[in-house]
Amino acid sequence: MEQKSSQPRALVIGGSVGGLFAAHLLRSIGWNVAVFERATGDLGDRGTGIGTREELFAVMRRVGLRTDASIGIDVLGRIGLGRDGGILHELPVSAVTSAWSRIWRPLRQALPDDCYTGGKALIRVEPHAGHVTAVFDDGSLATGDLLVAADGLHSTVRAQLLPEIKPRYAGYVAWRGVVKAQQIAPALHEMVFHRMVFGFPDGELMLSIPMPGSRGERCCHFVWFRPVPEDALIELCTDSSGRGHGLAIPPPLIKPELIAATKRDAGDLLAPQLAALVNSTAQIILQPIFDLESTRIAFERVALVGDAAFVARPHVATGVMKAAIDAEALTDALATHGNDVAAGLNRYDRERRPYGAWLVERGRHIGGYFEAIDVEPRQRAETLMREYGAAGIVRSQSIAARAPG
Repeated sequence: MEQKSSQPRALVIGGSVGGLFAAHLLRSIGWNVAVFERATGDLGDRGTGIGTREELFAVMRRVGLRTDASIGIDVLGRIGLGRDGGILHELPVSAVTSAWSRIWRPLRQALPDDCYTGGKALIRVEPHAGHVTAVFDDGSLATGDLLVAADGLHSTVRAQLLPEIKPRYAGYVAWRGVVKAQQIAPALHEMVFHRMVFGFPDGELMLSIPMPGSRGERCCHFVWFRPVPEDALIELCTDSSGRGHGLAIPPPLIKPELIAATKRDAGDLLAPQLAALVNSTAQIILQPIFDLESTRIAFERVALVGDAAFVARPHVATGVMKAAIDAEALTDALATHGNDVAAGLNRYDRERRPYGAWLVERGRHIGGYFEAIDVEPRQRAETLMREYGAAGIVRSQSIAARAPG
């Protein structure tokens, strides 16, 4: 039997960045927090490059983490290449990119171990008058005053509370990879390790993004968006033995013939500079692209944050930032209402739901540009290079101000 504490208690389902931001921020306003993560072990090797903005760094500083130069690298601008390797368009937009691990690891290291439990898969949530209970697959229970669902795209919590809301397939997949300096010709280093580089095959989009490596060196993360019919996804995610892996196959199990075909297509469709990245990577990753839009993100003693609430296509480059700001908005809403959970949750839903819906729509809008094959190549290059990424994250404030109630 758990002992009742005078502190309000939050159960955080999911130990990724959204859950860890929520844990730190709630602890900062006096909450007792317990994080439950389905996976075991260190999650720091997951993920690849991410876009950043000052809003993300501000939340990190708020929870006491350093945000010095080691957290990311400078990107000098954007270049769009034609099939022949010539420059279609240049855009002098500077940015700072980071890596998922450089956000997750400091968050995890700063959280006391007794606040974090791995290997705990949630089965269901049981809201009650005055408290909420989490039921896990090992038969154990946890009870708190609030449950924060930070369990991602395939959220168990959201599936229970909003069973009608399903991830929506975008009609294309991303082939991803990370390339290190020694894997490509030195003549390409200045371009791909210091600038975002775009390619525009008909109905597709390729881009490479500089990112920090594990030992301080620069690397390059590429993403190639390619159309795939929904009924072909299962076959793509079936390994050579015939075993299916749903919609998320482990990279080493991707069929060798699929990797070989992707590399051949790179030579046929992409600028030589970008084809070199695809052909040099040690491990190509397959990611079907989905988005998701919740009709509610606050319930009786339950809040959805990050990808459990909304998933925009990766073209908006705001996944980690949105998770951090969701957690901050939830914390501030609770603090504003003196930890009155019902009032705080109502405020959180009112502030963040309109922005999440706008972000999903923005991702679809950007995807529409490269899916349309009747757009002149130079116009497509100029539009996508201008629109792509984390424009308007602060727009959440203006949208919230116009929200009803």
